[in-house]
Amino acid sequence: MSFTVNIYYSGKNGSAKKFASEMISSGIVEEIRSKEGNLRYDYFEPLEDKETILLIDSWKNQESLDKHHESETMNKIMELRDKYDLHMKVEKYVLYDSNSQDEKYIRK
Repeated sequence: MSFTVNIYYSGKNGSAKKFASEMISSGIVEEIRSKEGNLRYDYFEPLEDKETILLIDSWKNQESLDKHHESETMNKIMELRDKYDLHMKVEKYVLYDSNSQDEKYIRK
């Protein structure tokens, strides 16, 4: 079952934004997006909190994410998190199944 992980990276003096910029410019983001099972990997900046960057990260299944966590790419991410002294809040959501009985209650 596919799911989405929201990761809020927070730091000081713009460090979260610098982290996201380096993730993109170094090619790490493209590495992750090319991994089997990755469905989405995008950064956003909350309008009311300039010291936080939101990552929306979606995966086909837990096995795909587990493989990512065990990869060299994950080691690169952890090094950058330490470099920018970031703290994280993590939320995990199961993606909505459009075949569910709830479908009749959703206006499209």
